[in-house]
Amino acid sequence: MRVRDLMSSEVATVRRNDKLAIADDLMNLGRIRHTPVLDDDGDEVVGILSQRDLFRGALARSIGYGGHAQQKLMNTLAVKDVMTGDPVTTTPDTPLADAARLMLERKIGCLPVLEGGKLVGILTESDFVRLAQR
Repeated sequence: MRVRDLMSSEVATVRRNDKLAIADDLMNLGRIRHTPVLDDDGDEVVGILSQRDLFRGALARSIGYGGHAQQKLMNTLAVKDVMTGDPVTTTPDTPLADAARLMLERKIGCLPVLEGGKLVGILTESDFVRLAQR
């Protein structure tokens, strides 16, 4: 099997200058744990935003700020302020075993799938769980 056989081709994305509040809403509504971050033109994958990155924003709440203050903070920070830059990627033709090994070695939960430099999908840990369930 290849990455294309398991990846999700419907990918929710954000742009690096979007406010964290927008990304948080998108990820919560879609129950998404990882989303690729695109450049300002929407052409190139420049990072990954994970639920863990968003938890950094929730840190404000844990040190005593209320929900209003947290929302204000999320509206002042941009995705680029907390994303992981220079993401590890794969291609649709990569063998699944190679992609799984890469995710394990790098301790990452997803791989944006690029073809000709363009985002065509995403491969996540959940995709592998779904495969094992079959």
